[in-house]
Amino acid sequence: MSTPLVIVGCGGHGRELLTIVQAVNEAAGGKPPWRVAGAVDDSPSTVNRDRLDRLAVPYLGPLECLGGMDPQTHYVIGVGTPRVRADIDRRLAGYRLPAARLIHPAATVGGDAAISEGVVVFAGARITTNVTLGRHAHVNQNATVGHDSVLADYVAVHPLAAVSGDCHLETGVLVGTTAAVLQGLHVGAWSTVGAGACVTRDVPANAVVKGVPAR
Repeated sequence: MSTPLVIVGCGGHGRELLTIVQAVNEAAGGKPPWRVAGAVDDSPSTVNRDRLDRLAVPYLGPLECLGGMDPQTHYVIGVGTPRVRADIDRRLAGYRLPAARLIHPAATVGGDAAISEGVVVFAGARITTNVTLGRHAHVNQNATVGHDSVLADYVAVHPLAAVSGDCHLETGVLVGTTAAVLQGLHVGAWSTVGAGACVTRDVPANAVVKGVPAR
């Protein structure tokens, strides 16, 4: 029997997760693992509600709706911003629902990878060997994460970004589209690496760096 799944967030990122669920179900053949029960969002725009309707996914109401769900219901947070994802995770903790792990069948994950609850790996992403992905970390389309790297909770690696081997991205780090973090570097908690940047040295916590080399 398919497990019910609720998408948290009606915006673009949340609706993109629906394509991952569809691909996972199709790859499973006659026994799809997930049944999308709907989406929750505290204040979805009219445009996003309309787009959700066009995907035939019901809008269930605000996040509090999860409090009345069957305890077997899973959820996944479809929000791209790490701080917002962390805030939502804290809000949902009291409901004690499990967070789904979603890995697109067109992504690759190497051996001895530790994948925490809520992790999402998009199509074309490449996760190599001995990698750790923390709670609700997202690795977007065609991004790469090299060997022995650790991505802590709520990290976001945006499309086409490259995290080299043996890197450590602390809680809430965001690596922008096409950015690169070079081998063995450390990026402090809640820092942002701007789109197209190349990180060549460690980044402190709560920093915003951009450019080549990133400063």
